[in-house]
Amino acid sequence: MTDRMADEVETKAGTRERLLSAAEGLLLSEEYDEVSVRGICAAAGANPAAVHYHFGSKDALVTALLEDRLEPLWADRLGAAAEYGSVGAVVDAILGPFVELSADPLGQLHLRLLAKFVLGRHPMAFDQHWFRLGSWVGLLPDLGARESRRRWIVAFDLIILRFGGGGLEPEVARAAVATLRDFVIAGLTAPTGQQR
Repeated sequence: MTDRMADEVETKAGTRERLLSAAEGLLLSEEYDEVSVRGICAAAGANPAAVHYHFGSKDALVTALLEDRLEPLWADRLGAAAEYGSVGAVVDAILGPFVELSADPLGQLHLRLLAKFVLGRHPMAFDQHWFRLGSWVGLLPDLGARESRRRWIVAFDLIILRFGGGGLEPEVARAAVATLRDFVIAGLTAPTGQQR
């Protein structure tokens, strides 16, 4: 790779990160619908078309932001838990970062955005392994792919609903997370019923 090509790659990566950081900063103080692509570009000191060039849309930028900020929290934990083979260990690896994120204002922003996009059924093109539903199917080996997908969708909806709506007092939160954990594990591991 030539020096010029290396500089272009570095510039693109720098612009992309500036856009992500600018969007994050704006979304901390404004509602999603109030943040414009133009405002993100201006806050990042980037060309007015930079969001469209790097991401395609504001929704795609937020999808990239969520993956960029959240994937590192789950990747190692989920990889280890999946290898261990216990549904309980996988659920613990999912819930741990949610608990950590809920204790931090920036983490709370990420959880609100995740809730808005996932529960609102926004079309998202996730690239990272643990953000794709197909990555979870094999973690419930006693179920077929279709049933496994259904159960994971319900599990994630419950978890995201619980954490995407704001915080609870610490004592209440601990009990709520313990109950949520038990409920999710029971739902993921329940025997299949007859089809109706």
